[in-house]
Amino acid sequence: MASFDQKKTDRINELARLSKTRELTAEEKAEQAELRRQFLENFRKGFESRLQNIEILEKDGSVTKLKKKKKKLN
Repeated sequence: MASFDQKKTDRINELARLSKTRELTAEEKAEQAELRRQFLENFRKGFESRLQNIEILEKDGSVTKLKKKKKKLN
C-alpha cells in the first residue's frame, strides 16, 4: 500500500478546484482517479485497524474485542 501524504491530499484538492473552473484533461482525470483510489485504500486500512483495537466493557466487567460483522446474503 502506498502511503498517503499531505502533497497527495493537496493535489486532490487542486484538481478538484481546477475541475470547477475548467474541464480536466484526460491525464488529470486519470491522476485524480488514482489519487482518490489511493486515498480510499489508505482510509479503509486505517479505519479497519482502529476497529480491530476496540474493546467493549461488558456489564459484568469482562472485556470483549469487537468482532467483524458477517455479511448477509440476499
